[in-house]
Amino acid sequence: MTAADATVEAVATTDTLLIALDFDGTLSPLVDEPMSARMTPGARAAVDALAVLPRTVVALVSGRSLGHLREIAEHDDSSPIWLAGSHGAQFWVPGAGIEETGDDAADLELRDELQKEVLERTADMAGVWIEPKEYGLGVHTRTADAATARAARALVDEMLADRAPSWRRRTGHDILEFSFRHEGKDSAVARLRERVGATAVLFAGDDVTDEDALSSLDAGDLGVRVGGGDTAATLRVDDIDAFVAVLEDVARLRRAHVD
Repeated sequence: MTAADATVEAVATTDTLLIALDFDGTLSPLVDEPMSARMTPGARAAVDALAVLPRTVVALVSGRSLGHLREIAEHDDSSPIWLAGSHGAQFWVPGAGIEETGDDAADLELRDELQKEVLERTADMAGVWIEPKEYGLGVHTRTADAATARAARALVDEMLADRAPSWRRRTGHDILEFSFRHEGKDSAVARLRERVGATAVLFAGDDVTDEDALSSLDAGDLGVRVGGGDTAATLRVDDIDAFVAVLEDVARLRRAHVD
């Protein structure tokens, strides 16, 4: 048995397991049209198999707003899967639904103003898509050429530095985003761990923002990085299919443990 195998087995046989997963690039391929993203069939099957096991909690932890995450995850009100949207600023709880958050009216007003202004000022930039987010905005440049992408990012960086200097800035795969809420995926995983009473956590992600969670994991947890890039994860896999194989191993081991 390799060290990786032993780590997977230890997590799979813990008493109460939290499996917290990024969505884009981890369960779903990165796509040009962000709202067309869907889990691969293998990822869907593995997630669903884990979600019905005793003492096993599955959560999707994403930078997407909760509404968008529910749409791309094809998540309905009967789902047993927890959701943490907007990097952990929003939660959907099985059996209870969306947890309301109280936000300052001035923050929401500035959000609306900036979403409108950024959209107007980037309207002629081919391949740039502005995503209105619950607590800010995202600038997608996946289909823009390199020069246009640089110009869009520079423009929005300048605008937000002037108008909203306290907002949190994040970068990811072909996206620049800003939020007046400062939660990260590390706080999302910590909150989920406490709420479900997890004795171990498996967290997986593919991007820079996932490193907040990966670097916060405890001894006895398992962090998985999908794809390349610097990482604090203890296990790296090449792609989504390879990660699905890890989830299938966890499901097999866990089923034998909890049955």
